[in-house]
Amino acid sequence: MRKILLGAVLTLLVVLIFRSCSGSKEEQSILQENSMLIQEQISNVSKLIVTEGNFAEVYNYKDSQELFGPLITADKKALVVVNAEVTVAYDLSKVDFEVDEVNKTLHIKSIPEPEIKINPDFEYYDVTADYLNPFDAADYNKIKRNVNASLLKKIDASALKSNAQNRLISELSKFYVLTNSLDWKLVYNNQPVNQNLQQLLFKD
Repeated sequence: MRKILLGAVLTLLVVLIFRSCSGSKEEQSILQENSMLIQEQISNVSKLIVTEGNFAEVYNYKDSQELFGPLITADKKALVVVNAEVTVAYDLSKVDFEVDEVNKTLHIKSIPEPEIKINPDFEYYDVTADYLNPFDAADYNKIKRNVNASLLKKIDASALKSNAQNRLISELSKFYVLTNSLDWKLVYNNQPVNQNLQQLLFKD
């Protein structure tokens, strides 16, 4: 009788150990599958989020050089009309992230700064120059620098950057929805992320 009872106990222990190992392997497999799914989702949205805008600028350029004191000068001037296509983009392939399988957490460590590209089209009108003070490459380069600086101020005052931020938040919200559906946590800059991504990302 003792042998039968001992055999039954040993059989029960073997079954419990087998089930425990099987459950642990199944849980680990699910964790790995979820981790791969999260990384694949991040890879899918690792593309430029682009917002485009068009800006116009009318720029008056003038330069004077004194020849024999302030009484005699050599002048040159130009009226420049600029039409520029501007793009603001986030390259999400540069997102620094870490997937923590043990704690079921996606850590977003940093997000790249927006990339601003200006593609201007210059049209020159009423270009006049003195023989002793002609237009040269330095003048055209100076005009381009001044126009770009002026356009950057217009971009800052426009809604272009905020539109690009909204596009960014829309893409990052996919991470929140995915992690939430898998019962994972999303953390950015060591702070848990809830639905209010804009307040967390652009609180400064």
